[in-house]
Amino acid sequence: MDTDYLAPAATKIGHVHLKVADLERSIAFYRDLLGFEVQVRGPQSAFLGAGGYHHHIGLNTWHSAGQPPAPQNTAGLYHTAILYPTKHDLGVAYQRVLDAGLALDGWADHGVSLALYFRDPDENGVELYWDKPQGEWPLDDDGNLVLINRRFDLDILLEK
Repeated sequence: MDTDYLAPAATKIGHVHLKVADLERSIAFYRDLLGFEVQVRGPQSAFLGAGGYHHHIGLNTWHSAGQPPAPQNTAGLYHTAILYPTKHDLGVAYQRVLDAGLALDGWADHGVSLALYFRDPDENGVELYWDKPQGEWPLDDDGNLVLINRRFDLDILLEK
């Protein structure tokens, strides 16, 4: 295997596909709270996307209908990260999370982004974030990217 291979710069993660216990509950969360549109629906699955894309999020109950959430201390998905195009869009999403009464697990300024963390109805981690302009990303003295993890004032997301 060629270990020098690098994925092309334009490569993106296309979608996440989640096993859920209750399809209707999960559709409501990703559709009604986060604003994704149902693109395709079946009896045990749904595919939701933004902007007409075929799907960013797949949901299914093929092996998980009625099951409890996966234990936190096992291998598996840590979180699904949803990238918003502007800080304002992240703020709108944050306001919707507040209005829904969801508790944040945390939030962070990573230097390159501002991020919010919480859980979906199946206890899957969800990150909502906005990337800062690349020219603002922190670099060390050698020009290497530096990621940080510090709290920020959440009110800056709610400024008009």
